[in-house]
Amino acid sequence: MASVPSSSQAVSQRPQPGPSGHQPDMMLDAQRPGPPAQAHSSPLPEGSGRRRQRETSAALQESEEAATGEEDAWVLEMLCGLKMRLKRRRVSPVLPEHHEAFKRLLGDPVVKRFLAWDKNLRVSDKYLLAMVIAYFSRAGLPSGQYQRIHFFIALYLANDMEEDKGHKLAILWLLYGNDRSKSRLFHQQRVQFAQSMGWKAWVSREECEEIQAFDPELPVWKRDRSLLAV
Repeated sequence: MASVPSSSQAVSQRPQPGPSGHQPDMMLDAQRPGPPAQAHSSPLPEGSGRRRQRETSAALQESEEAATGEEDAWVLEMLCGLKMRLKRRRVSPVLPEHHEAFKRLLGDPVVKRFLAWDKNLRVSDKYLLAMVIAYFSRAGLPSGQYQRIHFFIALYLANDMEEDKGHKLAILWLLYGNDRSKSRLFHQQRVQFAQSMGWKAWVSREECEEIQAFDPELPVWKRDRSLLAV
């Protein structure tokens, strides 16, 4: 019957730290609960830690894309002789009709008055307004059905996601004053709108810039906080 190695022999057989001072990846499995003999009997192949990291990163990226409703497309970046290089690019679900609905609502007198009031861009800078268009694309309503209330609900949700301060309450004050019953109704509609988006409220900066690039001459894209006079 084979003899069981002593604890001192097991310690001497452990891999030594590499140049960076870290133990190899196989030590991660050796430290997990379970019989020590089983942990050392089938060490992981070299480089498995890096492979697990790549798989974890890919899984996180897929979950992020699922949260925003975006899809991937492969585009040709370079062609040289018989070799070609492909680049992965996200395809935004925002359609031209969502931009048209947004532009139509910019002409609403209440929306115009609100944007003119928010001179410091506390609740309506260019990124928050781009998120309104992104939310229109996710809510799934026909573009002709988006009304003033949807604009302000989407803008309120955008502030929920990106801003820490309570400036968003100015939206309720402008619309309803001190009427708490209408404010409660607004919050009920806000929950329904978020539910219609599948609770996908996060919008990347990249998507915001793609939305702005669709019609770069639109005046609201000049609402840049970095350009405000100090």
